[in-house]
Amino acid sequence: MKKRILFASWYTGLGGGETDLLTLAASLDDRFERRLLLPADGQLGAGWRKAGWQTHIIPYRGATTFFVPRIWARFPVVRHFAGLLHRERIAAVHSDYHTLPLVAAAAQSAQIPVVFTVWGWWFKPKFWQRRFFRAIPATVARSNAIRDGFLGSPPFMPAERLPVVYSGVDTARFSPAADGAALRRALGIADDAMVVAMAARFQPVKGHHVFQAMAEQIARQDPRTQFIVAGDAIFGLASEERYRDQMLAQAQANPLLRERLHYIGFRHDVETVYAAADVVVCASDFESYGKANLEAMACGRPVVSTRRGGPSETIRDGETGLLVDSGDASGLARQVLRLLRDDALRRGIGEAAQQHVRQHFSTEHAAQVYTQLFDSLAP
Repeated sequence: MKKRILFASWYTGLGGGETDLLTLAASLDDRFERRLLLPADGQLGAGWRKAGWQTHIIPYRGATTFFVPRIWARFPVVRHFAGLLHRERIAAVHSDYHTLPLVAAAAQSAQIPVVFTVWGWWFKPKFWQRRFFRAIPATVARSNAIRDGFLGSPPFMPAERLPVVYSGVDTARFSPAADGAALRRALGIADDAMVVAMAARFQPVKGHHVFQAMAEQIARQDPRTQFIVAGDAIFGLASEERYRDQMLAQAQANPLLRERLHYIGFRHDVETVYAAADVVVCASDFESYGKANLEAMACGRPVVSTRRGGPSETIRDGETGLLVDSGDASGLARQVLRLLRDDALRRGIGEAAQQHVRQHFSTEHAAQVYTQLFDSLAP
């Protein structure tokens, strides 16, 4: 009989963490049956069902970073979660942060093990939460930056209790074989034009304003360069929608960017965005991991990224990509122009990046670790 693993996520859109969740689930072998628990339907649920897996919708409010475990364990929705675990004969639960205090309480009552993946370094446990996190049977961090931020200084539990397992990239989907020609034609971009792209949801920390400042500098020096930005305010937050509208308005008001900068919204086929580009940029203030960088690298595209957080771990500066400081639009522009003007350098870094991802960030490694976790916790 297959082991049923319930993946629980408060997020319903398709950001980096949610794409990571889909990739992880897909990489598990057929001994596991994947289920998904969400508070509402959305892009993540649709992607899950497209893969042929079942979803369960139970409305609930996600935990803030100030949650009190004993109080959240008493919320009525915990009983609904426990009923689901019992009714569906769940063998183990995998949870995100915002669902954890609820589903962990339900799992404890049902004597079902829980695996918690930490996707953000800003989830720093408060002193009244530390015993709760120490009691989680298995916890995994997506990068050293995430682990160090989560554990704090001094760490509230041994670092070996929180192993780093880098998220795997689907190198069948993200590969140099991806075709961006149709997207370039649809945007009216000439075949011989150079293209710089970014894929990120709208959030100030993702640095769209830095990307636009960089694009303006590049456009002044190389007017034929075109820019593509994929992504949207995928979680429906008013602050992110305001930021999106501000960025779109500024681009339209700028005569240098109006005809050169293409905001194309959320894309299910983001690999075509990377394929359409000559250089891919990450302009974030910080990245806990930076999955988009690795996806672009797997497609053989050279990446210019800010270095803070995960990118400093996943990119070898000058070899598999180029790194600059956060907020440095001029530094991004210089490095992008360097790549655009040097075909051999651009091609060499792109090829090295592709090999780097295949060797160190495959889905197989992450799947092996999670398979061992699920097997050890739910034999």
